[in-house]
Amino acid sequence: SLELNGEEKISILEISDILPKSEIICNIFSDKINVNIKLICRIDTKKELDYFKSGGILQYVLNSIIQKAWQFYMHQYDSNISAILGPTNTGKTYLAFNKLFSYKSGIFGFPLRLLARENYDKAIKKIGINSVALLTGEEKIFPKEAKYFFCTVESMPTNIEAECVIIDEVQLAADYERGHIFTDRILNFKGTFETIFLGSNSIKNILIKIYPKIKIENYERLSKLIYLPKQNISKLKPRSAIIAFNINKIYELAEILRTHKGGAAVILGSLSPRTRNAQVEIYEEKKVDYMVATDAIGMGLNLNIKHISFSSFQKYDGRVNRNLFTSEIAQIAGRAGRYKNDGTFGYTKEATSLDSLTIQAIESHNFDDIQKIYWRNFDLDFNSINTLLASLKQFPIKGYFIHKKNAEDELNFRLLINDNDIKKFLQTR
Repeated sequence: SLELNGEEKISILEISDILPKSEIICNIFSDKINVNIKLICRIDTKKELDYFKSGGILQYVLNSIIQKAWQFYMHQYDSNISAILGPTNTGKTYLAFNKLFSYKSGIFGFPLRLLARENYDKAIKKIGINSVALLTGEEKIFPKEAKYFFCTVESMPTNIEAECVIIDEVQLAADYERGHIFTDRILNFKGTFETIFLGSNSIKNILIKIYPKIKIENYERLSKLIYLPKQNISKLKPRSAIIAFNINKIYELAEILRTHKGGAAVILGSLSPRTRNAQVEIYEEKKVDYMVATDAIGMGLNLNIKHISFSSFQKYDGRVNRNLFTSEIAQIAGRAGRYKNDGTFGYTKEATSLDSLTIQAIESHNFDDIQKIYWRNFDLDFNSINTLLASLKQFPIKGYFIHKKNAEDELNFRLLINDNDIKKFLQTR
């Protein structure tokens, strides 16, 4: 048998004599699926016969079966899957948060530790500290009675079953660094009663390709997002946030604001939870009127920001220093203006200018559809180092998946297996 999707398996029931047009009859089965598929493997030459006997053609046929089974599964069992899509400030997260508590248990996956923490704190106030867990790369608060889990996408517990599963910012499946993790959660992490995806409209077509019966709700932004011409930092109005993509630049801007405006909060993903929360608090309580932050605030942090100013439109994405995509600029700029209060965006004089088409796209929330998302084999074989490395090389079966190579965990693993101090402790099963 061959693992397909965690629980589904393919078993070869019968292989006829290896003759031209050999038939391979398979059964795909699980709790939900039980269907036979018959494939005809045409063998016309001795070379093809030898290739079959060596397993080459058989592997090709098995891959065909996997594709058919995958399509069958996705088409038949996606009726309890929905998506809430739209730009920033549409109330998507608020709606999903309340929906989660209509079930007896739930898991909510977020793109940021800060966002997971923010919603965890809200959940505590709503249902009490003993019913809620927080799971991120740096914090783990896990009461024994916990029924609702607020996590970063990477930390979503795969060994816990929940009635409702919600995944936020699913368009990040197209992100080079983390996209394969979001794709894995989209494909393999389901609630027993309902699964909800939150994100931008740009991911809509991909979701429909994966789940043809998915129910999609589109939401409009609750307030306007308006462009303002570039400004000097000294002329920024209160409740403004300046965005920078370099840690040295962040502290330089914070010092300028301290000199001219009396101070600024600093929001960085690398800060400890206590420090970050303290910085958010001094801004929200208006002890300071300005903020300097990375693009992390673009992923849904609910802060009272009226204006977003970019100090640059370039960032290092893990490979190269590149220009921001229009959708990325919009995601960050959209943090300005909460609920029905309009927001504005612009840039400082040291940033390159935005062209009129980009500005129009941001104001109207109109962006190109995502064509492909990153994928990596999730059914990893840990029997030996070689089998694990081989399973990481497996290619996707769909044209809209990009095979993710050299993810951070894979690179670290390759370093470790070549470390003489560690190699002696490595064992096969």
